[in-house]
Amino acid sequence: MSHFSTIKTQLKEEGPLIKALNELGYTTNQEQKFIKGYRGKFTAVDINFNLPGDTNVGFKWNSNLKLYELVTDLDLWNFEIPVERFISKVTQMYAYQTIISKTKEDGYQIVEQKNQNDGSIELVVTKWDN
Repeated sequence: MSHFSTIKTQLKEEGPLIKALNELGYTTNQEQKFIKGYRGKFTAVDINFNLPGDTNVGFKWNSNLKLYELVTDLDLWNFEIPVERFISKVTQMYAYQTIISKTKEDGYQIVEQKNQNDGSIELVVTKWDN
């Protein structure tokens, strides 16, 4: 029997999470506060989006742990990559978005960005003193 699974992440800020999902090509829906699972059952989420293959996914804020958790019906996971790899990609893009935002806040500029063969992203930043 199918049911919703909740997977802990280390994602703590809504803004970088939404930017990460958008950068990866997923359109978020913050108006629709639920996702659909097996036999039409619904569960509440804070950030809703669909993956290819009609996989309905969301992130829900866990106020006790102060982080977002991925919520989906794993039995209905029809996406081309495993859920663990998906979380890894979102986490990497979340970290990237967080770094970009913080460096700009602190007055740094990105001078160079390289996407490495191993999937990592190398950034070179600088700050000019006036």
